[in-house]
Amino acid sequence: MKNFFSKIKKSMMGSEDEIPEEEGYVELDTSDGEGGTQKVIVRPFVLEDFSDVKPVLDALRESNTIALINIKPLKAKDIVELKRAISKLKKTCTAIDGDLAGFGEDYLVAVPSFAEIHRTKGTTQEIKDEHEGAESDDEKDF
Repeated sequence: MKNFFSKIKKSMMGSEDEIPEEEGYVELDTSDGEGGTQKVIVRPFVLEDFSDVKPVLDALRESNTIALINIKPLKAKDIVELKRAISKLKKTCTAIDGDLAGFGEDYLVAVPSFAEIHRTKGTTQEIKDEHEGAESDDEKDF
């Protein structure tokens, strides 16, 4: 049986003298010196111009930053540029398997893949209207 495997080995690789040496591999240490754990950074950004989107995108691609983005200055300045900026943010968040959501009228939050944005049914205004309607119904019962 041993001869059988030796014959197959010789036919596949040639003679035993022609066995190529294995290439050496170097193992790299990819940890950052802190035991491999990274802190999450929550970082505020202000969009005053379309070009202000680039630092936000760079921070999201590092995948340890949650971006809180104030869009009020760009919203007041140029709504078309704001739409372009939001579109760019959406595409990047999709590419990195992250998420993007608005809160309030003037802020966006963008998160990388390790985080999830909790969403409730309906908008804030709808929830307020439902709550006020429930209070007025309670008052009618008395």
